[in-house]
Amino acid sequence: MVDGLEMERDGEIAWLRLARPGKHNAVSLDMWSAIPQVVHEVEADPAVTALMITGKGEHFSAGADIGEFRTLRSDAEGAARYDKAVQAAVEALSEMVKPSIAVIRGNCIGGGCQISVACDFRFASDTARFGITPAKLGIVYDYRSTRQLVALVGPAHARYLLLSALLVDARRAKEMGLVNETVGDAELEDTARSFAETLASRSQFAIRGMNRTITKITEGLAEPDEEAERLRADAVTGMDYAEGVSAFLERRTPRFPYR
Repeated sequence: MVDGLEMERDGEIAWLRLARPGKHNAVSLDMWSAIPQVVHEVEADPAVTALMITGKGEHFSAGADIGEFRTLRSDAEGAARYDKAVQAAVEALSEMVKPSIAVIRGNCIGGGCQISVACDFRFASDTARFGITPAKLGIVYDYRSTRQLVALVGPAHARYLLLSALLVDARRAKEMGLVNETVGDAELEDTARSFAETLASRSQFAIRGMNRTITKITEGLAEPDEEAERLRADAVTGMDYAEGVSAFLERRTPRFPYR
């Protein structure tokens, strides 16, 4: 694991912590570059049902490490290499079929907000603050991340966040649809963990199939393609479907076998 990222297992949950608290967990190029491998390991581990991403210390992340920009993004070629690493990290998180949950306290700004929006769910402390700030740096925001933001909060709120670069508090972020739930800081991790445990109790085949389908829809697929049709067909003949129906009819908790 590279400097600035920490991984740990908590039962069926994998935790990825952005761990540069002295820099408010600013995301370095090495951290961006390591995220796809983290995602691959989580997806490949049958014992893991969800990935939780959070920040170490008081903040989620202040964003990309701007201190690297003068050297790593000093010309068009360097900017293209840097942006390719960011795009690969966002793509890896966005295309996960296992659920991903951002657990947010403190500042969630710029690249930090970009990471959180790439996750499936966002749980925030009621003292968290959010902002996306390329307009302060003369940068046009990444296309895929812009599309995700528009899909999440709508074009009016996306324009407000991107064009103004203003910060919003957790209450306003929830009103926009930027976060799913806000709770007190002391309750944050337990609330997010409880939700992840709820997801773990459901059919993993159904969760991953529906997550994949939602990704296709948000990326613009208007009609089901071959993969979407296959997911639906495979579910009908799958072990989870048989167990789910049996458990319902027998009035018991299902024990879904798919992992």
